[in-house]
Amino acid sequence: MEPWIDWVRRLQHIAETGLTYATERHDVARYEEVARLAQAVAGQGSGLDTHGAGHPTPKVDVRAALVRDGKVLLVHEVADGRWALPGGWADIGEPPSVAAEREFREESGVPVRAVKLIAVHDRDRHNPPPHVHHIFKLLFLCEETGAPHGAPDDEVEDVGWFALDDLPPLSTGRTSRDQLELAVAHAARPDLPTDFD
Repeated sequence: MEPWIDWVRRLQHIAETGLTYATERHDVARYEEVARLAQAVAGQGSGLDTHGAGHPTPKVDVRAALVRDGKVLLVHEVADGRWALPGGWADIGEPPSVAAEREFREESGVPVRAVKLIAVHDRDRHNPPPHVHHIFKLLFLCEETGAPHGAPDDEVEDVGWFALDDLPPLSTGRTSRDQLELAVAHAARPDLPTDFD
């Protein structure tokens, strides 16, 4: 891939993220300028018309499952006080499996490697309540690659291992019971096919 394509994607990511969260008018103006510069660089590098955001597509949420002795590692989310598989939005320029590994490490302190795609789910079908965005959820089975190191990030209050018959209150928009059941089933039988839709 040409380096300028990566630069444009990264600039667009910075601009879009900034415009999503910025509230101070000077910050908003700066992120708008970054978006304009990204568009100008894209047009210069490709010679293509780069006006507009393109065809709208779903957002991608990655989740990582680590299963040990029939128990799955969950994190206690600060946002809603409930439990979920470690995960979050996939970042621009990052393969989905790498995003899942990163999110798992950041939220649990445990380094892992994704070994299997368990499911590709439409959030609307599996994870109530409704969300303003259309979201595809990619669920990966992982294995530990080293001892835990560091504390979970500030999005997580606690980390724990849970059996399916003793689950805490779930953050269902992030992780549903059926997704946990799939994770435990795939850990026991890696030959199971990927679940989808």
